[in-house]
Amino acid sequence: MIHNYEKNGQLIYNESFATIRSESNLDHFSVEEEVVAVRMIHACGMIELAKSIFFYSNMAILAREALESGAPILCDTKMVSEGITRSRLPQNNEIICTLNEPSVPKLAVEIGNTRSAAAVELWKNKIKGGVVAIGNAPTALFHLLNMLDKGLIDRPAAIIGCPVGFVGAKESKVALSKTVNVPSLITKGRLGGSAITVAAINALASRKE
Repeated sequence: MIHNYEKNGQLIYNESFATIRSESNLDHFSVEEEVVAVRMIHACGMIELAKSIFFYSNMAILAREALESGAPILCDTKMVSEGITRSRLPQNNEIICTLNEPSVPKLAVEIGNTRSAAAVELWKNKIKGGVVAIGNAPTALFHLLNMLDKGLIDRPAAIIGCPVGFVGAKESKVALSKTVNVPSLITKGRLGGSAITVAAINALASRKE
């Protein structure tokens, strides 16, 4: 049996985004936020994700401005860093993921935390004015917020906080939403993940759908 299917990539994108816009309730998003939300929904195939996406402190505009100014992107996992479409980056922005650095396992033992959290320690010289993308580990987000609260690390331009899971994910995103000094984007509750986080970065990096 021969299967007939759409083979034009751009037409597939166009129809997918049109479907999302026709079936989703996007009324609570600004124009800048909507394009990000649509791509996040596209990444997971869940129309209902729209009600779980929240932007704080003008995040969409400020994150896009940071990227257009050449800000680095700091990622908690390779699944995020490798998923970023390089051709969409406005300034060939540096993409940083320190999770696999040789010093991380030992550092994790020293600080009594996960490797994902320890990897955040290595962002100190890069994070100022950058865009943070956390799509896996709640411990990374919690550790970053604690470091920010203690003044142990410079403030990024914006944080995408979409860790996923059943332990700490929901709570870490609530904590981020209450951090008033850093613009942020979260998916409330347990929902999240690398694909959704990458989609947000790709949407912020370029207005092209």
